[in-house]
Amino acid sequence: MQLEEGVILTGKVTGITKFGVFVDIGEGKTGMVHISEVAQTYVENINDFVKNGDEVKVKVLTVGEDGKISLSIKRAMEQPRRNGPRPPAPVPDRPTAREWNVKKNESLSFEDMMSKFKQNSDDKFSDLKRKSGGEVRRSSKRGQK
Repeated sequence: MQLEEGVILTGKVTGITKFGVFVDIGEGKTGMVHISEVAQTYVENINDFVKNGDEVKVKVLTVGEDGKISLSIKRAMEQPRRNGPRPPAPVPDRPTAREWNVKKNESLSFEDMMSKFKQNSDDKFSDLKRKSGGEVRRSSKRGQK
């Protein structure tokens, strides 16, 4: 059997350690699944996911020159395919041009812009303080030496 990267095989779990799982993939060949490649979630105890003798699907990640075979259980699981474009990333909460009352034809003095910025900042801080039950502290480097 010629092993190639990306091939999905069925194997049998032959050993479990703290750092990974050894899987017999046939023809006397054994590969290792690192703990980070066992499941889609955080794995604290591998025994919660696989047992000795379990049949598992694995994907061949690498075949080293020294004969070591790196496998993945989580990458062998079918991933749902997305149809269409990816949804847009969420836009961070930041003031819009209207909130700042800045328009192309309108010029504000530096003092006016600072005043609006301070008011906007105070409003957001009070909202945050109200939502968190008043446990928010402002950090300031002023006066520290």
